[in-house]
Amino acid sequence: MADENDVDDRPLSGELRPPDWKGMDDFAAGIDGNRLPATELLAGQELTVSAPGRPDLHLSYLSADRVAWTSGDEQGTDWYEAIAVRPHVLFQTITFDAKPLEAAVLVVNTETRRTLHVESVIAPRPTPGRPRVSQTFTAVVLAGTEPGGTEPGGTEPGGSEPGGSAPGPTRDLIGWRALYRYSPNHLYEHVYLSSERYAWQCLVGEQRGHGDVDLATTWSLGDSLYVFTFREFLIPVAATWLYDLDQMRSTGTFFGLASDGRVQRAPGGAFISELGRVVYPDDQPV
Repeated sequence: MADENDVDDRPLSGELRPPDWKGMDDFAAGIDGNRLPATELLAGQELTVSAPGRPDLHLSYLSADRVAWTSGDEQGTDWYEAIAVRPHVLFQTITFDAKPLEAAVLVVNTETRRTLHVESVIAPRPTPGRPRVSQTFTAVVLAGTEPGGTEPGGTEPGGSEPGGSAPGPTRDLIGWRALYRYSPNHLYEHVYLSSERYAWQCLVGEQRGHGDVDLATTWSLGDSLYVFTFREFLIPVAATWLYDLDQMRSTGTFFGLASDGRVQRAPGGAFISELGRVVYPDDQPV
């Protein structure tokens, strides 16, 4: 019997891709040129996030890139990275040594105490017609720090009720068209087609001239912050992005398989330039 972490290294989800189609390891090299820097703000801190019907996730940040975590009967110490997108908004990526086919992104707002948890999972085997990487979304709340501590940014703990609006799926981006400058060598265009699909094309970079329509999900965090995710069909890769439309910047993480079948995580980040928006008639479902 195959181990659940054994990966079928066929590059596609059971389908054929164009012979010149680039893998994740090809296009991701250098795509973090315009990314915000990592922060050490969480080192020495402890956070707990909770959601109804799920065990609390307790996080103890041992250093700038190692976190000890406990969730129900599960626990581990793994790699993480944190980006301070705003003074009270942290974009965190966590990978798991014991579960290499899984990765998590936590977007934590320590001011509103709202958190969005996005889990990406690479299927051990491809399934024709489906993206190889799946994603699930859970709105959770920040339960606080250990007694006597402070939250990142200097906020005193205290178990106050979460403020603002809860994260939730949104249609706000439908019809929007924008350019994403990830580096001098990476320029992409996105068109947000519906609540489930977006189109992309590469204008500058390894994928120059390539484009596709892939599955996508967008959640609103309020205050011009959006989590946008996509799952590709032609190669086994998904991405999770935090859009700050006040600053017109994106911060994100790719997760999937490289061309040789290795599990790969790659950082990304871009400056966003709006091109325009299509407004659909009120009676037109999209």
